[in-house]
Amino acid sequence: MRNKEKEQKKIEQSSEVKPTEKTLPPQEHPDQIKDKLADNLKWIQKEIGNNADISIREFEIGKTGVSAAIIFIEALSNQLVIQQQILKPLMIDFANVYPNQKQLSSTELKQKIENNILAVSKIQEIKRLSDLYYQVLKGATALCIDGVPIALLLNTQNEKKRNIEEPITEALVRGPRIGLTEHIGDNAAILRQRLSDNNLIFLEYKVGKRTQKTLYLAYIKDLVNPELLSEVKKRIEKIEIDDLPESGYVEELIKDNYLSPFPQVQNTERPDRVVGALLEGRVAILLDGTPFVLIVPVTFSMMLQSPEDYYENWIFGTVIRALRYAAAFVSLFLPSIYISFISFHQGLIPTTLAISIAGTREGVPFPSFIEAFLMEFAIEVLREAGLRLPRPVGQTVGLVGGLVIGQAAVQAGIVSPIMVIVVALTAISSFAIPQYGAGLVLRLLRFGGMILASLFGLFGVILFFLILSIHFVKLKSFGVPYAAPFVPYRLSDFKDIIYRAPILQMKKRPKMMQVQNPKRKGSGS
Repeated sequence: MRNKEKEQKKIEQSSEVKPTEKTLPPQEHPDQIKDKLADNLKWIQKEIGNNADISIREFEIGKTGVSAAIIFIEALSNQLVIQQQILKPLMIDFANVYPNQKQLSSTELKQKIENNILAVSKIQEIKRLSDLYYQVLKGATALCIDGVPIALLLNTQNEKKRNIEEPITEALVRGPRIGLTEHIGDNAAILRQRLSDNNLIFLEYKVGKRTQKTLYLAYIKDLVNPELLSEVKKRIEKIEIDDLPESGYVEELIKDNYLSPFPQVQNTERPDRVVGALLEGRVAILLDGTPFVLIVPVTFSMMLQSPEDYYENWIFGTVIRALRYAAAFVSLFLPSIYISFISFHQGLIPTTLAISIAGTREGVPFPSFIEAFLMEFAIEVLREAGLRLPRPVGQTVGLVGGLVIGQAAVQAGIVSPIMVIVVALTAISSFAIPQYGAGLVLRLLRFGGMILASLFGLFGVILFFLILSIHFVKLKSFGVPYAAPFVPYRLSDFKDIIYRAPILQMKKRPKMMQVQNPKRKGSGS
């Protein structure tokens, strides 16, 4: 009997909760907003330090005797909205609307202020002082009320915006004259206006550990491949960096192979190009503070396409597009082919032309590789100088500098006239590439081809082509082969590569995208 009583006592003791477990207080975040306004203002002033542009305005709500304060940055906030829509309603109108205001609890007071008093477009409740500080730095106004452990963020931003202008980097003869701006809200509105589809979705992310910039993922819900969307989301969520000043940072952090010189993400400031990509099932990435929107996935053929190809007759569009492919080949291989023929394979040059070239090279002290390298280097320096100088001066420097240096070099006997022609054709061909990033790649790789051509002649040029092809075929952009539709070969996708088919024949979206709805509903009958 005694053993049973002992066992019963042990069971009762084990079932009791220890006092320490009962009295453990809930853990609070170190910067959680407190009930007392004085404690919150003390923390804010400690974080702000000696920032002269941040204002803290303390006041009393109506005749309640409850203290409150607003925190804002004068240069980023709309002072008229703060005075007319925040301070006046809280300090004067509140007493008229609620004469028995002293009977209100802190919770009721907050609800009345939020729902009946403040006349601002957007109100957000936050519980952490660090979130309050970040939003105030972006132009919002924070309202803290004594006795309320929540702050209200009020939309009072007075952002400096640039007017919508024509894109400079992607100029067209025929097409819309509207370009994107540095404000992400305006860019989303432009895309929404041009693509009035209820399936167009914008997902918001906050990127940057210190700056907390806004990033949007844009896609069409019933078109995009779910696996592609999931992969883009995963890469965006993995971004960990202090600040993202431009979309180029995002491009480098999310692309498949960061060691490859080829652009695996397309950037554009033309909304029509973005809309066209979305309608093909691609994903657009918008970052606040830059007019350049990123498009994924991409193929190299997209770098040689222009929106103007679709605004002109399909025959002209096809010819111009084929011309760009020829210009890309010339820009990449012409100096290498010239070096290989002059240095190794003179017998392959027609006799008359060989004699003419030999006559122009008479007295030139350098081999063809050094000659080509010097001229290409001079052209690249002039091009970079023209970009960095003010626009009127830069154009003059690029044009006059090229003419003067080329003429002077020929007269001095440093280079031959035929080399000046080769370098000029190469430079002009590189200007025909619609995408600046793709042109940079060809300009860089050109020097690698020249080195191999100077060592092995035409065999070096072929080796250079094979190395590029191997890398080109292996490269992918978010799971889509970079060389598509050449590799893997898809005949149906060739209607919009070099050959720009008539719009009536382009009835399906690219098969490489594996979209949910492959048929273009607006393709005509």
